[in-house]
Amino acid sequence: MKSRWLLAAVPLLVLAVLLGYFAVSLLAGGDKVLPSTLIDRPVPPTDLPALRAGEAALTDAEIRALAAQGPLLVNVFASWCVPCRAEHPFLMDLKKQGVTILALNQRDKPENAKAFLAALGDPFARIGMDSNGTASIEWGVYGVPETFVIDRAGKIRYRHVGAIDAEVLDKTLRPLLKSLGS
Repeated sequence: MKSRWLLAAVPLLVLAVLLGYFAVSLLAGGDKVLPSTLIDRPVPPTDLPALRAGEAALTDAEIRALAAQGPLLVNVFASWCVPCRAEHPFLMDLKKQGVTILALNQRDKPENAKAFLAALGDPFARIGMDSNGTASIEWGVYGVPETFVIDRAGKIRYRHVGAIDAEVLDKTLRPLLKSLGS
């Protein structure tokens, strides 16, 4: 009788240990740094139609040319992305401070992206429409939002996965942009 009870208790015990491990991992938070083979490499091939009428396509050559003027950010966002909405005020703050921010609008409808920016403000100097997600794959994007720091040589120096918040802004992005000559 005892052995039956023990056999039934083992899976419950294993489940409790796993749940405890995941709970501690979630509560501990931590930096959202995922490895990227693109760090210290040139921006990947990019050729996206512009969101706004009258703008040229957003290309890797254009990104490198703009980066030569000073380090910049490339932000991957979508109107349907809740964390993108949460990070938006921080992007607006960076724009006010003179940081150039480019965007890849991932798997979105142009009218939805325009409505999102009309409602929240537009921090982006240029926006490329990545309607099918192909460019995001080239950039190694796991999901939205993600942000890349590009140096004056057009190389990716940092990648942040997830929404930018005050801590990321103050402890990582601003110091990094300053060290790169922003």
